Amino acid sequence: MEKFNEVISQIDSIIWGIPLLVLIIFCGILLSCRTGFIQVHKLGKALQYMLKDEENGSGEVSSFAALCTALSATVGTGNIVGVATAVSAGGAGALFWMEIAAFLGMATKYAEGLLAIKYRTVDKNGSILGGPFYYIENGLGKKWKWLAKLFALFGLFAGLLGIGTITQINGITSAANNFFDPNAVHTVSVFGQTVTVTTVIAGLLITICVALIIIGGIKRIATVSEIVVPIMILLYVGSCLIIIFGHITEIPNAIITVIKSAFGLRPIAGGFAGITVVMLSMRNGISRGIFSNEAGLGSAPIAAAAAKTKEPVRQGLVTMTGTFIDTILVCTMTGLAIIMAGSYEKDLEGVQITTDAFAYGLPFPEQFSKCLLMLCLAVFAFTTILGWNYYSERCLSYLVGGSNPKITIIYRWVYVLAVFIGPYLTVEAVWNIADIFNGLMALPNVFALICLSNVVASETKDYLQRLRQSKS
Repeated sequence: MEKFNEVISQIDSIIWGIPLLVLIIFCGILLSCRTGFIQVHKLGKALQYMLKDEENGSGEVSSFAALCTALSATVGTGNIVGVATAVSAGGAGALFWMEIAAFLGMATKYAEGLLAIKYRTVDKNGSILGGPFYYIENGLGKKWKWLAKLFALFGLFAGLLGIGTITQINGITSAANNFFDPNAVHTVSVFGQTVTVTTVIAGLLITICVALIIIGGIKRIATVSEIVVPIMILLYVGSCLIIIFGHITEIPNAIITVIKSAFGLRPIAGGFAGITVVMLSMRNGISRGIFSNEAGLGSAPIAAAAAKTKEPVRQGLVTMTGTFIDTILVCTMTGLAIIMAGSYEKDLEGVQITTDAFAYGLPFPEQFSKCLLMLCLAVFAFTTILGWNYYSERCLSYLVGGSNPKITIIYRWVYVLAVFIGPYLTVEAVWNIADIFNGLMALPNVFALICLSNVVASETKDYLQRLRQSKS
């Protein structure tokens, strides 16, 4: 098993190496330039559209519900653990490069949302189908259908085998264990393994909740996401703001530390060492930023395609706000809290870093702070399970040639089963496998975005002209 894990880890590092990161960043730069940096001059309009439904739009759910469905899968453990890992491994400067990746990623997400609406289809059962597979097939032409099939296959496996189920349920049960039974005092034997009672109870509760929601399909997922996601984001960001404003005098030093670290301006031994530090900071910041907001991976446009709208550009703007909320808002708050607390410089790993920052910065008893973070982790991971079920389900529909109610119901129960057994499986290889499939998803999607940048530019220009004429 160790040899297998090593091989999977090596494949993961190859796929998520410098070439893929450069390709995704290049895509963001290209789309930013071709849309006139729409993420800057139309961010206010995007936030306005996010809260206001389009009149007479056609689709399955509101634009806000589609955004919340995407955010349910995007805002997750990466915002809490991923940021901590990036700053710990790449220094405080990783936060700067994470923001750069998010800024360019907003243009990428905009293009994904736009193309999802422009090339979506309606099947014989009346279900809305859209996402990278459809803008690859319908935008690039039928000869590229094989590439669309590959994307769908990678997305299906990413949801079912890793990032959507096993890794998330393990995150929830681990968080519960760390709070309720950190010393594993109360244990039982399940599937030949010794696990805590907390793991069994938490696993069963989450499995039941997942089954009750996902069996109802996109509308029920969207309904839950509309309620849970905004509340949890506000709760988490509110906690981070309490830390930041409670130590407001430390903000200037934190920002200076970030900038110096990002460009290797802190005292180091030699020029080569300085370049190495900068590259490490860039790699960790950019890669974790992409992992967190999923710009370029092609997941968000699957949810965006279901939005009630007739305007591709309008939905593109709404989709773009997902990256703004996920990284520029939530990840920034996490990063600043960690840097001001100095938690990333301690001998801590993963969620322990964020836990230390919360314990340091929040004016509450330490146990309350830990409980708050556990709750945020659990809910974020739970909503990720819901969001990725929808993504992988749509991938399955494309692979089998359309929405098939019988196949869909069977798949949903298989997905629930994966959630049920997740707490009792080893996740080391699963995380790497999930990362691999995410990277494989990004390749055909980014290729399509670059090839269809003319369409994105043309649609954007036309919509902005109509917008200006309506005001005149």
